[in-house]
Amino acid sequence: MRIVSRGRKAGTITRSLFVFLSLALLFSSITAQTKRTGTAESHSSPAREAMSSEARALVEQAITVVCNERERDPLGSIPIDDMQGRPSIPVHSPEAVEGARRAQRLLPLARNLTIRSLRELAVEYNFHRTRGYAARMQGAVSRVSAVKWIKPDVESRDNASVFFQRPQTITFGTIFLAGLLSDEGMISVLSHELMHIADGSHDSLSGLFETLGQRASRLTGLEIHDQKAEELACDLVGAMAARAFVASTPDYQPLARRISRALAHNCVIEDEGDEDHLSPRNTIRALLALKPALARELVYGEEELFVPRQRRR
Repeated sequence: MRIVSRGRKAGTITRSLFVFLSLALLFSSITAQTKRTGTAESHSSPAREAMSSEARALVEQAITVVCNERERDPLGSIPIDDMQGRPSIPVHSPEAVEGARRAQRLLPLARNLTIRSLRELAVEYNFHRTRGYAARMQGAVSRVSAVKWIKPDVESRDNASVFFQRPQTITFGTIFLAGLLSDEGMISVLSHELMHIADGSHDSLSGLFETLGQRASRLTGLEIHDQKAEELACDLVGAMAARAFVASTPDYQPLARRISRALAHNCVIEDEGDEDHLSPRNTIRALLALKPALARELVYGEEELFVPRQRRR
């Protein structure tokens, strides 16, 4: 839990009144100067970053595109609330076997794309300037590179998970394996799980997760901290990895459709979150707020040049 320190109280009422009047005069002067120069104060501070009404509308439009594409796409992922209501699937069923083969085939590529996306985020959020970054990143890369196996599991149903006592394996519920029909959707989930492995048992990426969560909170108005921040960061890397995969494997399919596949499993009807996760649709909302270029690509169907966003120091 983060503890917010409070400022010390002034010694007397007279002193408090003096300080209050001084601050009021200072604020008035700053406000007048801002109006004269025409510079909005919020632009100078990342802490005041917020989305415009136009940006919010674009995100909502992009969510509609994702979910409409899912319905039309033969390879659209099954929404996770739909998966939850389905009966368990045996490990040796054809759909589970096919899903496991796809996951195993894509795992080496997902490892590389996850490492690439993690490095990009580290620069974007100035994590690469923090003390001990080189060792933390080296450890994260080593842990991701060591993951070799996909383990189908009936009991896991519509979930995927990693266990630090088995750091070379990603466990996939057979329903989840059967519900992710596209390479893009599978890479997004693989990369999500690989990010948990990258963080490791000592939470070596927690600083990056918290900074990203703070920004997402400012943009969306949602409370995204602690485990929710980690889950969102993993989802973001999943979306970035899937987008990089799309860029490296061009084909005749519409760009918006291929991007949608990385997010489509969140197109639920029963939109509920929990203590550790945003709701599925709020997850899409936060991801597109963090990566507005993705929202524009979804809405306009045209490829954009992705330039890593540098945070002001």
